[in-house]
Amino acid sequence: MVTGRVPFEGDTPFTIGVKHKSEAPRDPKELNSQIPDDLSRLILKCMEKDKEQRYQSAGEVRSELKNIEKGIPTTEKVIPKIKPITSKEITVTFRLKKLLIPTIVVVALVIATVIIWQLLPKKEAVPPPSAKPSIAVLPFADLSPQKDQEYLCDGMTDEIIAKLSRIPGWKVMNRTSVMRYKKTDKDIKDIGQELNVTTILGGSVRKEQDDIRVSTQLINVEDSFLLWSDVYERKFNRVFEIQSDIAEEIAKALKIELSPEEKEGIKKKSTESIEAYDLYLRGRYFWNMRTEEGFQKSIEYFQKAIEKDATFALAYSGIADYFNLMGFFDFLPPKDAFPKAKDAAEKALELDETLAEASTSLAWVNAFYEWDWEGAKRSYKRAIELNPSYAQAHHWYAMLLASIGRHNESIAEAKQAQELDPASAAIYLSLGGSFLYARRYDESIDALQKAIELNPNSHIAHFYLTFPYAMKGLHDEAISEAQKALKLSGRIPAMMWALSYAYAASGKQAEAKKLLIEINRLSKKIYISPAGIALVYVGLGEKDKAFEWLEAAYEQRDHWLHQLKVAAWFDSIRQDPRFKEILRKMNLE
Repeated sequence: MVTGRVPFEGDTPFTIGVKHKSEAPRDPKELNSQIPDDLSRLILKCMEKDKEQRYQSAGEVRSELKNIEKGIPTTEKVIPKIKPITSKEITVTFRLKKLLIPTIVVVALVIATVIIWQLLPKKEAVPPPSAKPSIAVLPFADLSPQKDQEYLCDGMTDEIIAKLSRIPGWKVMNRTSVMRYKKTDKDIKDIGQELNVTTILGGSVRKEQDDIRVSTQLINVEDSFLLWSDVYERKFNRVFEIQSDIAEEIAKALKIELSPEEKEGIKKKSTESIEAYDLYLRGRYFWNMRTEEGFQKSIEYFQKAIEKDATFALAYSGIADYFNLMGFFDFLPPKDAFPKAKDAAEKALELDETLAEASTSLAWVNAFYEWDWEGAKRSYKRAIELNPSYAQAHHWYAMLLASIGRHNESIAEAKQAQELDPASAAIYLSLGGSFLYARRYDESIDALQKAIELNPNSHIAHFYLTFPYAMKGLHDEAISEAQKALKLSGRIPAMMWALSYAYAASGKQAEAKKLLIEINRLSKKIYISPAGIALVYVGLGEKDKAFEWLEAAYEQRDHWLHQLKVAAWFDSIRQDPRFKEILRKMNLE
């Protein structure tokens, strides 16, 4: 009232709430020089965070106000215009002496309310009844002065998710789903309902030089009740302690009993080098962009992290993930990508056998490069045992099960991944693939269209949609989806052979062959999946050419061969002895 400004401002209600909890308000006299010093001090004392530092009774406040009143002249004081942060101007005109009367009443009412509330029996802070408690850790807000700590905020979010995921018996929402709420102004209850969780953790990070301040709030979704909150002010080299403390306090607030082993797992440090940890977080930040440029930056940071700490298992796991996705997106030939991914994953597990991420990375290589399906199943099951909330393990395991023809199990795993990460377009792709290989085309289309809703620029989703439409004989739709994929991807080769196949399957052989000539020319300069080229020849009805390229795909260990046993588009050559021989060599017969 006396400054024309609210004490705290921010982009979202949650950010403002965090500031109320953790930041000191400005001195009102800085905003309005005509405020008496004593009144300014009174206002600040009423806003102290520590209740012991505030007035302890309405009588104290009244006494202070009366003393201030005696020193104020009775003439009217007109206060100049003050420009708040918003574009609106507020003119504050009042008689200070008259203002004190309503101020006394308001303050007295507030204090009386607080006293009565404190005397009432308290409702115990517990989450709503649920067969399976669940939590979403929202992206931490960057309150650093330079606004240059987004990678650290994302890393803090990821690390707390990882530590909470070590606690069995509850659901921890995965990264992809929570990251869409970065800088959101959505209500906590709406977010909780969308993610189907009972509790939400929000927070902020403020880093200045070597100091870090982390504010946290644990909120019950059903009634928006604050279950627990705290502020941690430490040196940055103690950031691991903050993460462990937060995870333990959440468990206490939700009345989850931790075994000694679980407490030890939560407190476990991934590295003793804060520099290595900082480099690793930067690497993950770029890796999560899922672009070739982002991948290249990520590997540089992962390697620098290992230079700082050669025993840093998570950094090796990051390298494994880098090579796996470089191979998956055909940015590198399989023989240049997957063996390096395997070496890095095995090194990570040698350093830390409890790392679910490394077990998952190793399983991918086992399945889609070495065709060791049983070894891959063991690695995926081990990853899920270590971290039941790790959506990527369920996601990739679903792809393996689809490849070997265990369709119902594949769909179940994909749905489990979806429950843990409901906003992940990649997981809807996996579910769409599971339905596709099970030849449930309408359900495949529905899942893939949901992936596009979540990520309208997903060229991979349009790529996959080509095939259920083609299998249903909806050739115009198949061609349209392949064209969208090619345009969105910037003419990635896989999108080219998908379009060429769509043309061939629809009978437009001239268009298919024209594009195939371009693909064959490019394949002499960059890696293009031989299995994809083989598929085009299948569509054209040229069997011998198709098998020539399938043999090349086998020799190069092309990961696209994983669909050979189950994909309907190979049905026209499935009875050929050459086809059965490739399946045998891939351990799929």
